[in-house]
Amino acid sequence: MSRPGPRRQGRRGGRTILRFTRSERAVHHAVALLMIICLVTAACLYVPAIAAAVGRRELIKTIHVIAGFGLPVPILAGRLFAAFRADLRRLNRFRDEDWEWLRRRDRRAVIDGTGAIPVGKFNAGQKLNAAFVAGAVLVMLGTGAMLTFPGPFPDAWRTGATFVHDWLTLAVLVVFLGHLRYALRDRGAMAGMWDGHVDLPWAARHHPAWLSEQAATREPALRERAPREAAPEATEERGVPGP
Repeated sequence: MSRPGPRRQGRRGGRTILRFTRSERAVHHAVALLMIICLVTAACLYVPAIAAAVGRRELIKTIHVIAGFGLPVPILAGRLFAAFRADLRRLNRFRDEDWEWLRRRDRRAVIDGTGAIPVGKFNAGQKLNAAFVAGAVLVMLGTGAMLTFPGPFPDAWRTGATFVHDWLTLAVLVVFLGHLRYALRDRGAMAGMWDGHVDLPWAARHHPAWLSEQAATREPALRERAPREAAPEATEERGVPGP
């Protein structure tokens, strides 16, 4: 697992902490871009008004198919990096705090600058979103393969695949827009996905358990760095390929 990056004086004023390495951000951005291409080309193929305005149906279809089959590639490539693998393990674990986060209406309550619920690096909503996206990608790949290469499959299978593919596309669009809405409303989260760093107060409010974990991990390193604090600090530690 890659070492967490050092705290630094952020451009936003105040100290920041590394939340996402370059490899983690690259996977997120690549999947998001491919998903956007899939949704836009799907609209160009299946919404009559847009299809008539855009035209070039075969080209749009080819782009849609390439982007669709390319969706798993960034995720598989990300597994080469320890930081991304650590994120997958975190996302795959639902703890008592996550159930509490889902049950409570005041899940974002803050006490003395710290979140009332000890949320880790990812909250329950982010974990559910990741699970939905992973499942949707697999189902879309399967149904998309049936539609792209229909030869081996009977008519009933292709009909079912079309039904599932179309309705799941609408569900993905709704979830994608919801995810985007929440991200745009949270400048701290956007900053973390943009340059990898988040403000310490933001981390304390939204992910206090993760911040405590990071502080405990890096305290010895901070003490060692103290005499040379005036020296320029690295802005990021990239994930390194694991064994």
